[in-house]
This record gives sequence, structure tokens and C-alpha cells, in this order.
Amino acid sequence: MFLVINIIGLFVFLGIAVLFSRDKKNIQWKSIGILVVLNLFLAWFLMYFPWGKSTVQLLANGISWVIDSAHMGTGFAFASWVKPGAMDMAVSALFPILLVVPLFDILMYFNILPKVIGGIGWVLAKITRQPKFESFFGIEMMFLGNTEALAVSNEQLKRMQEARVLTVAMMSMSSVSGAIVGAYVSMVPGDLVLTAIPLNVINAIIVAAILNPISLEEKEDIIYSIQNDELERQPFFSFLGDSVLNAGKLILIIVAFVISFVALSDLIDRLINLLTGVVANWAGIKGSFGLDQILGVFMYPFALLLGLPFDEAWIVAQQMAKKIVTNEFVVMGQIKDVVDSYSPHRRAVITTFLISFANFSTIGMIVGTLKGIVDKKTSDFVSQYVPMLLLAGILVSLMTAGFVGLFAW
Repeated sequence: MFLVINIIGLFVFLGIAVLFSRDKKNIQWKSIGILVVLNLFLAWFLMYFPWGKSTVQLLANGISWVIDSAHMGTGFAFASWVKPGAMDMAVSALFPILLVVPLFDILMYFNILPKVIGGIGWVLAKITRQPKFESFFGIEMMFLGNTEALAVSNEQLKRMQEARVLTVAMMSMSSVSGAIVGAYVSMVPGDLVLTAIPLNVINAIIVAAILNPISLEEKEDIIYSIQNDELERQPFFSFLGDSVLNAGKLILIIVAFVISFVALSDLIDRLINLLTGVVANWAGIKGSFGLDQILGVFMYPFALLLGLPFDEAWIVAQQMAKKIVTNEFVVMGQIKDVVDSYSPHRRAVITTFLISFANFSTIGMIVGTLKGIVDKKTSDFVSQYVPMLLLAGILVSLMTAGFVGLFAW
């Protein structure tokens, strides 16, 4: 029964996208169908087929191997921080960024990563029949993250019509950064993290193509290459030093966001519990409720549609809502010690839902980045559709969890 509900849920999520589409008549259903079939195949291959499962597990082990090297660096400076059982979230999940970010930047410096991104994007465009840049950007944001992918695509964005820039903004809500994947793997199952990332790319294209259908002439469907000329002109070790500094800044930003959001959500939760407790006491009723319960109400129907039992759906709904309001690290930090004890379906659903930057703060980052790239008319146009950006991010996360959930029981 729960499998049937899971399947129905995927159709409901697609239906919601159609309901809020800007141009229902021009939705390219043939292309959407190809993308859905491709995602079904990917989910089956990575979650069920032995070779696919082995490949994902091998990649997860490879990331763990790289993280071990990062811990060696941390241990050299702070030996007491990396003792077994002594590492907290910042050390185990975030300090490896000091290795991973420079590693990715080195691949950019020597033009290896741009070629990989371009090649995969070209293949994806051929298969899905979507505009070339949108397919290219989907792969780009999988490696670089949203703001970085927008920044290196600035020449393309300046030449695009405003509706296509809106599509790119929608897709950006569902990105991750290769530099952060190691942090994810250290807190939740690595095989599910690596399964969710390519599914997010396809689902981002599906949702954006439904919410904001675009019709292009062939002469408009061109790609300007990733702009890394400035990187090539900079001496390597100077470039590497800047990369390490940027990695350090990124860690500080993430730590600041996590501390602030956890503190704010806890304060709001305490205030709501206090107020509801006073009201309940005045009404002669025992008990109170807090922020998680309020947010969970909105996500509860969607959690049920992911094929979860009623009791598990309520808990997962609260976790999904908290991720949207705060960020994925807050929820991962809460579940990292217990996620392996979840049922296979629940573990797959909540883990894959968390693997994206889809939250309120990301909207500000995307809109702010675009304001620095495109003209005022285009940035104002995108800003009008902020609720649609959030909807796109949530739908992509739900669909990824739904596709993965089909093969995890």
C-alpha cells in the first residue's frame, strides 16, 4: 500500500507544478516524459541494481578516504580534536572543506572540471531535448553550487531573456556544492547522498520546465563557456592560497548560519511553547506545542505522500519543515546519530530530501547574486517570483525523495 501511495505522491508533486505553471499550454510533455523515465532509471540503477549500488558505495568510500586525509591535516594542528569519539560537527563535517574546496578549485584551474561539466551537460541536453544551457547549468550547479555556478555563467545570464534567467534561478534552489558533499557524507549515509545529487539535477530541470516553460529558436540555444581565464592568468600558488582562504570563510559562514538558526529556532520554539502553555492552562488543558509541530502541519500531507506510516510521517514532516526554514545542516546534526536506526524507506526519504540548498536563506543568496550580474529589469522580474523559487526547491526535494523511496523498503 505504501508503495502505491509513494507512486501517487510523485504524480501529485508533478500536478502541483502544473497547477502553478506560468504557461500550461506550452509545457513540453514529451521532454518531461523523457526526464521522468531517465530519473526512474537512475533511481533504480543507483538504489536497486547491484552494479549501481556498488558504484555509489565505491564513490562514498572514496569521499570518506579524502575526508580521512582532511582529518590528518586537522590533527596536525589540533590533535586532541580528532581523537575517536571527540570530533564534533564542525570538526568532522566542516573542516574537511579546507581540503575539498582547494581540490575542486585546482580542477577548475587546470580546466579539467569545465570540460567534465560541458561534456555531461551536452549529453544531457541531447537526451532530454531541453535547452543546452539549462542542461549545462544543471551539471554545473551539481559541482559548483548555486552562487558559484551563477557567477561563472555571468556572460550567459547577461545575454538571456528574463524568463530563462528565472528558470536558472529556480534550478539554483536545488543545487549542492561538491565542496559540501564531504560534510553531508560525514553525517548521513553517503550512498544516499550521492544518489540524490544526480536525481536533483534531473528533477530541477523537470520542475523548472513545468513551472516556467520556455520556447527557444535554434539560434538562441547556445552556450558561452565557463569563464576561468582570470584563474589561468593568476600564478598557481597565489590562486591556491586564495582558495584556502575562501574555504576558511565558507566554514565560518556555515558555522555562523547553523549557530544562528539553531539559536533562533530554539528561542522561537520556547516562546511558542510558553504562549501555548499559558493559553492551554487558561483553558484548563494540559500541554503545549512548539515551532516544529506548527511547521510539521504544513509538510505532513507531503510526508504521507512519500509512502511513510502516519507516525513516521509526522516526525519526518517536522524535519523537512525545519530544513526549509533553517538549512540542511541543522537537521543533519539532529539525526546523524540515529539515522541508521530508521527503517530503510524513512532513512532514504529524509536523507535525500535534505540533500540540497532549498531553504529561505538560499533565495536571498540567489536573488542577491543575480542582482550583481543581470540588469535591474531582469533581477526585478526574478524577484517577483520568489514564492515560485521556494516552491520549485521544495518540489524537487520531494520528487527526489519520492523517486528514491520507490526502491528503498
